[in-house]
Amino acid sequence: MAVNKCIKYLLFFFNLLFWLSGCIILGVSIYLKVSKDGNTISNTAIPGVDLMIAIGVIIMLLGFLGCCGAIKENRCMLLLFFISLLLIFILLLAAGILGAIGESKVKDVVLEELKKLTPLSDQPQNVRDDVETMQRELKCCGIVKGPSDWTKIPDSCRCNSTDPDCKSGAVFQETCGDKIISLLEQHMKIALGIAFAVAVLMIFGMVFAMVLYCQIGRKNSGATTTNA
Repeated sequence: MAVNKCIKYLLFFFNLLFWLSGCIILGVSIYLKVSKDGNTISNTAIPGVDLMIAIGVIIMLLGFLGCCGAIKENRCMLLLFFISLLLIFILLLAAGILGAIGESKVKDVVLEELKKLTPLSDQPQNVRDDVETMQRELKCCGIVKGPSDWTKIPDSCRCNSTDPDCKSGAVFQETCGDKIISLLEQHMKIALGIAFAVAVLMIFGMVFAMVLYCQIGRKNSGATTTNA
């Protein structure tokens, strides 16, 4: 029995896209890690870039493995590809469930980490500089209690009354902790959506890989029978 060329090249094309996705994830993750410029607050409150780099590398390797297995009709590579996808699918599913259940705990975890930096005026100069940079970018003041996190309110907290974020007085009242949590919650929803889309692609990849694996097995069995 001949191998279905359509399935073979569909699996190859799928894995090529998979490999390209890994390249993009890896590139973006490295850019984010480099562009942080060592910001202490970003590293404390928004971890996970290193994990994204690891995920990008794994996806690239899997994509390469699947491409080679499909184009060379190598059953060993296809089986390894299927098992790897299945394990990642299970881990992704577990992570998605835990992420959905633990979404309400994100605020508590972030606030606990940020509380360690208060009072801000007692922190080293590099930490204070990072906080002030964040305050200018996010238009906020303080990280847990607001302006009271500072003994002396810095200029980065001051705002113009015409600014929509300047709700009262001449100082931003919203804390940077709340801004960070809001950004994290938005990113989590996007991440869950991406994870669902990737999971669907993985299911198709596993189905194609197993169908091709079985067809190659039947082809090899038929060739052995004919030679015998």
